[in-house]
Amino acid sequence: MHFKLIITLVEDDKTDAVLDAARTAGATGATVINQARGEGIKKAKTFFGLSLETQRDVLLFLVEEHLSRKILETISQIGEFDEKPGTGIAFQIDVEDAVGVMHQVEELTPMVEEEL
Repeated sequence: MHFKLIITLVEDDKTDAVLDAARTAGATGATVINQARGEGIKKAKTFFGLSLETQRDVLLFLVEEHLSRKILETISQIGEFDEKPGTGIAFQIDVEDAVGVMHQVEELTPMVEEEL
């Protein structure tokens, strides 16, 4: 079984919705890193030296490769990444090898066989 890592940077108020949507689309879990900070094309506004940007979370999903595109598209739709600039981004990278995921492999095998 091959995996992909979906890395998502999302406004913290959308984290729970993105997590729920990803699980519905086939993700079996996630790692959440709170209070990330980033900058896009336009520099964040400040008010008397205080940043007015919203906090972001980094969500890491290790998913089976046949499910990854559906999960990625679901994340994008729920996060409104293409509709509203600055709401977040998501991308996937190939995972060469992974350990500690045998319990996921057992659960994912029937799901993946249905997709094929």
